[in-house]
Amino acid sequence: MSLRLHNTLTRATEPFVSIEPDHVRMYVCGITVYDLCHVGHARMNIVFDTLVRWLRTSGWRVTYVRNITDIDDKIIKRAFERGIPIRQLTDEMTAAMHQDFDALGIARPDHEPRATEHVAGMVGIIETLQRHGLAYQASSGDVNFAVRKFPGYGRLSGKSIDALRAGERVAVLEGKEDPLDFVLWKAAKADEPDDAKYPSPFGAGRPGWHIECSAMSHAHFGAQFDIHGGGMDLQFPHHENELAQSDGAFHHGSDRSFVRFWVHNGFLNVDDEKMSKSLGNFFTVREVLERYDGETIRFFMQRVHYRSPFNFSDAGLDDARAGLRRLYTAIDGLDDAPIPAVDWQEPHAARFKAAMDDDLNTPIAVAVLFDLAGEVNRGRDAKAAGQLRALAGTLGLLGQRARTYLQAGAALDEAQIGRQIEARLIARRAKDFAESDRIRDALAAQGIVLKDGPSGTTWVRA
Repeated sequence: MSLRLHNTLTRATEPFVSIEPDHVRMYVCGITVYDLCHVGHARMNIVFDTLVRWLRTSGWRVTYVRNITDIDDKIIKRAFERGIPIRQLTDEMTAAMHQDFDALGIARPDHEPRATEHVAGMVGIIETLQRHGLAYQASSGDVNFAVRKFPGYGRLSGKSIDALRAGERVAVLEGKEDPLDFVLWKAAKADEPDDAKYPSPFGAGRPGWHIECSAMSHAHFGAQFDIHGGGMDLQFPHHENELAQSDGAFHHGSDRSFVRFWVHNGFLNVDDEKMSKSLGNFFTVREVLERYDGETIRFFMQRVHYRSPFNFSDAGLDDARAGLRRLYTAIDGLDDAPIPAVDWQEPHAARFKAAMDDDLNTPIAVAVLFDLAGEVNRGRDAKAAGQLRALAGTLGLLGQRARTYLQAGAALDEAQIGRQIEARLIARRAKDFAESDRIRDALAAQGIVLKDGPSGTTWVRA
């Protein structure tokens, strides 16, 4: 196994070795389901879907866990605004997430735990942290993690503890012993709905955001697993706090850590500016899918290395759509056979594998696909076309019939286009070339491009 991954914890790209031979256990922070998913969610989940696909392609058995955060301040607020129970809101938004991710070709994880199903496990970890002297109950009723009592806090984010400041979700509250201390258990407030309150030895309340992932990963993997993933925006405070909680509870006083590799994807910008509702450049996945198909969005994001900052723009999407159509055009008419197994001895495949094993270098892998497509175009070789489909399939691409993809979204239905093609054929047989050209140009004006060949006339969407 030659895969190398960048480990945020060590700041180095290292050979990946799983704890259990041939089995990778990976946990990725999922969505807080209070609203529709945005393009930042799409980027993160495409990255880790690509990683899972490549691990499995490389021979590993993968157990992939991606959680759902279904109890949170934003969820409670949104459910109250809409006048519906919390569970109704989170079920609705989870279904919408699945629909959006399905459109992007993101496979479902092996396990998708909901935070509300693991409250007992969270309480157990908090009690363990109390026994280890790392947690205390404040006068407010909240239970907080004592950051300065945990040696090495800040090593994941690379920040000195004295230079750290509380993040967005760890605002200083009454009763904290230190501004950096973060909440493990939030005491219930009188004006909160009953479905936001859970019983515990600390009093009624609900878990803090960070403890949720520690409990869910532990429930599925135990005290240590291979890969923890998420966006770079989660590195601090969320993942830093997860590390402190889990190591404080399960590896207290030892030099082990609960995660071997921390993997983070880079930030997403929109037209070179940070995506923000206040700037008016905030896009949901659903909005983008109204203008671009899901495979184009996926391909667009895979053309940039997962750790690089990513600029989301219409120009980039248009270019990606044109590129994907070039790949589908190369295999058009050569994709009748089932997708074959990859021949890893073939030179293109060897280059593709080397790129993917080099910290998931999808831009180089995509360049290999274009090189192979050029070869297919030159020789119209069915074997090369099969190799192209097989390699692209490891990225979740080129899984449709080429003609289906190339004709999708046409302004006219297939029967209407067929009648126009037949009328053009009759005109050409009658040597009425003016009428033949008129029909061709009329179809072109509606986004239909005709292609004349030895076996007849076919069409694709422009």
